[in-house]
Amino acid sequence: MTTTPPTRPAPLPPVVDEATWRQALDDLRAREKAATRELDAIAAQRRRLPAVAMPDYTLEGPDGPVRLAEVFAGRRQLVVYNHMWFPAETWQCGGCTSFTAQFARLDFLEPYDARFVVVTQGPIDEALAYKRRVGNQMDWYSTADSPFGTDVGAPPGGGFAVNVFLRGDDDAVYRTWHTDGRGTEQLSHTFPLVDVLPYGRQEEWQDAPDGWPQGPAYAGWLDSPDIAELYGEG
Repeated sequence: MTTTPPTRPAPLPPVVDEATWRQALDDLRAREKAATRELDAIAAQRRRLPAVAMPDYTLEGPDGPVRLAEVFAGRRQLVVYNHMWFPAETWQCGGCTSFTAQFARLDFLEPYDARFVVVTQGPIDEALAYKRRVGNQMDWYSTADSPFGTDVGAPPGGGFAVNVFLRGDDDAVYRTWHTDGRGTEQLSHTFPLVDVLPYGRQEEWQDAPDGWPQGPAYAGWLDSPDIAELYGEG
């Protein structure tokens, strides 16, 4: 199926000659370049963060109980996306579902000695069924019977999060980074792509010119029941 946003009159930005447009673009590109350098500096600071040792958690995986150190599957680095879970729901969190759907291939992580997995509060059988339904490629694990999810900022009924871990030579596991909310956007390609569009995300909080499409009439279509079909069997 094809899902389309509501039809409204299309406002236009000011239309100018190419020289004027080029100057405005160059001014913006200077700010974009400065932001890139700042993100590089943030990444450098992130690499220098201290770490905290983690307990020896046991999660449930596709083949039964598994220690946190074993979730690394022999790799040194591990990215965990803590997926929101609501019991008895046909479709889980749309944001989490669309976020994980971006990662159709994960072999690019192999040269970096890293792995990316999903951990959720849902029972493992239900979690694996949902994984298959939405076509996720990464492995899923359950923290339903473990305090792991709560301890890393994703308790039952709570929000989503991203956590990064490092495995030592003795299989000790260290937590190195955490983010949630809009902090996860830096790992996404969907919002950065939408942000370069003239109308942007069309959210009410978005700073946009007068008359630009904003608000639930536009952004709300992403939350409609039909959008779930884009990520599942539909």
